[in-house]
Amino acid sequence: MSKSVLLEIITPSKLFYKGEIELVICRTLSGDEGFMADHAWACKLLDVGELWIKEVGSKDFKIAAISRGYVDVKDYIIIYTDAAEWSEQIDKKKAMNEKERAEHWLALPHTKEEGNDVLLAKIALQKSITRMNVSEGGARRK
Repeated sequence: MSKSVLLEIITPSKLFYKGEIELVICRTLSGDEGFMADHAWACKLLDVGELWIKEVGSKDFKIAAISRGYVDVKDYIIIYTDAAEWSEQIDKKKAMNEKERAEHWLALPHTKEEGNDVLLAKIALQKSITRMNVSEGGARRK
């Protein structure tokens, strides 16, 4: 039997998840990273991406879409994120519309003054693609 660690995922509005896990994989600013029991202590910034949770005794992963934040790894793991959604909570049609809207806006010419707006549109595009992937079982399963 493998070791377990307590994982909590907290959004601004709620405790999204709390449970004993064997492994959590999340998208940090340097790429996907996995964290397990007895991992070296760390605090890492998270990017928009998929979150994969392997609960104790489970063969399958639970998959969620998250929107930035950070992961704090000690004797337990806490993920603070702006937003989190399970695959079954995602409205695929809405995610597709958001993706198309962001792509359309990004295709237009922009001024230097709109630099922050361009960054926000790129983040919105990344979020919608992640949400669509998670709703279909995750990009790793494709």
